[in-house]
Amino acid sequence: MVKRRFTVRKRKQNRLGMIMVIMVIVMMTAVVAYNGRELQAKKEAYAQQEQELQKQIDEEKARTEELAEYKKYTKTKKFAEEVAKDKLGLVYDGEIIFQSEE
Repeated sequence: MVKRRFTVRKRKQNRLGMIMVIMVIVMMTAVVAYNGRELQAKKEAYAQQEQELQKQIDEEKARTEELAEYKKYTKTKKFAEEVAKDKLGLVYDGEIIFQSEE
């Protein structure tokens, strides 16, 4: 009789233990799924940020090339002539300047 009660009690404890283990596993699965969604959202945000930064890098490279070309242009005689005419009002000997009366 005592053995029978002991086995019944042991079965109940085993069932309770299994239920507890299953509950813990379900809870852990829910936490992992929730964190997985958060990580996926972060991943998408970082991918978008990476695209924006790559676009900025490309724009800055293009600007660097333009500045390099402008630097070369500023060392030419043509640039010096344009600056002398536009900003300083200088002209070559014998050159005639026409101005509008506006």
